[in-house]
Amino acid sequence: MTASERPVASPCVSICALDEQDICTGCQRNVDEITRWSRMDNAERRRVLGVCHERAKANGRLWMIPGRSGA
Repeated sequence: MTASERPVASPCVSICALDEQDICTGCQRNVDEITRWSRMDNAERRRVLGVCHERAKANGRLWMIPGRSGA
C-alpha cells in the first residue's frame, strides 16, 4: 500500500452470524478472512472482496451499493 493509498474498507455490515460452512451471513467472509483482514494488504483485501461477491451470488445474496451498476 502506498502512502497515499487508502485501506480497502471492510465489508462488515454488522450482521455477524456463521452459516454451516463457517461463512458470515452478513459479509460472506470466512473466519480466517475476518480475523486476518486488518493484516491484509489492499491487493489481498480486493481478492477477498471478489471471493465474497462470488459467494453472495452463489448463495442468492448480493450486496447492492446505491448509485453503482451491477457490472
